[in-house]
Amino acid sequence: MNLRRDVFQAIADPTRRAILMLVASQSMTAGAIAANFDTARPTVSKHLSILTECELLEPEQSGREVIYHLNPKKMKEIADFIEPFRQLWEDRFNKLEAIMKNYKPKK
Repeated sequence: MNLRRDVFQAIADPTRRAILMLVASQSMTAGAIAANFDTARPTVSKHLSILTECELLEPEQSGREVIYHLNPKKMKEIADFIEPFRQLWEDRFNKLEAIMKNYKPKK
């Protein structure tokens, strides 16, 4: 059975989000990534596999090691999808703030 993973399922996991944060600052090998977590290396490898399958990370073979890079195009796709929702909620919070500034409690 071949499962097709969704990027939002991938980033729903806190460990995978932490991996993305690590790799965002610099490209890293699987071993370097795994050293930042208190989990078994195969567990981190599974997370890397999911992030790679969703194209959030791009693996690059460098000799015997694989170096993982953040895929900025895929991250931008996520940001572009979320932006209208962020704007909608920002507008709602601004309206609420305006209402609260004019609110006068009953004495």
